[in-house]
Amino acid sequence: MSAHAYLIDDDEAIRDSLSWLLESRGVACRSYASAEEFLSAWNASLAGCILLDIRMEGMSGPELFDVLNERGNRLPVIFLTGHGDVPMAVSAIKKGAFDFVEKPCNDNELANRVIAALQLDARQRMAASDADSVNTLIDRLSTRERQVMERILAGKLNKVIADELAISMRTVEVHRANVFEKMGVRTAVELAQLLASRR
Repeated sequence: MSAHAYLIDDDEAIRDSLSWLLESRGVACRSYASAEEFLSAWNASLAGCILLDIRMEGMSGPELFDVLNERGNRLPVIFLTGHGDVPMAVSAIKKGAFDFVEKPCNDNELANRVIAALQLDARQRMAASDADSVNTLIDRLSTRERQVMERILAGKLNKVIADELAISMRTVEVHRANVFEKMGVRTAVELAQLLASRR
């Protein structure tokens, strides 16, 4: 799924000018005339960021933001605000919005914020993909291998692991080798780093 800036504003002139601005900076843009229109198009696989006007006919920007959060939206959201809307925008930031930009806005500043939001979304998707990959590796381990892995991560020696699991040290060594091979690591330190990467 290619990344887009999803622009939601009920002012057609603003949609046209911002779409042109973003596309002139190499950002693919899709625009929507209302929160409801975007909501019907939204799904969790969208990539990119959302540019969202605070005041619109029908559902407002903050109301849409709340609905998207309930649905598990991960796209960074930049609010477009009029001068009097700054407190509302600050409140949205506290709820997890990426940023807000006051209208009328500096074109370069807005485009730079959008590009930063797109980069954040790409990094988060990469991290989620890495976490999924690590979870897939863990799923390949047997129950006993997971028990051994947990104790390796706790820094326990083979002898201690053998005592705790009531198995021989040789069996622990076999399980340890299997864990390292299946997880694609060579040392306990590499294993710990790999698992830390999915948090």
